[in-house]
Amino acid sequence: MRQGRNLIASIHTALDDTEMVRFQRDLIDQVGQHRCRGINIDVAALDVLDSFGTRTLRNIAHMALLRGAVTVIVGIHPDIAFTMVRLGMDLDTVRTALDLDEGLVTLDEITGGGRIGRDRRPQERRPPRLGQQ
Repeated sequence: MRQGRNLIASIHTALDDTEMVRFQRDLIDQVGQHRCRGINIDVAALDVLDSFGTRTLRNIAHMALLRGAVTVIVGIHPDIAFTMVRLGMDLDTVRTALDLDEGLVTLDEITGGGRIGRDRRPQERRPPRLGQQ
């Protein structure tokens, strides 16, 4: 689902490895197709997140960043977070948020509301005219 320049992708059920790879491919394709600046991946419906799923989410975030989009993972349940930490699984530098609302706020802060076309170059400095300082 799109919201402005952001994609919202929800994982509603546990996905096997093949489905997870397809999810990854489809999501990254959508980033380019819709020129997205941000992705929220909602995992709130998941009871389990294994190492392959964690690694795939991390890879999605890195691939999206290479295509110009920031990823925020939202809805990680406390039990899943606890298990991930105990097993040494992490999302590396991928941003997370408590829920979808906070994820959207985070994306807006990072991407400036998803606007495209902002001039990110530093202001050009011109030398002062004679007599001005």
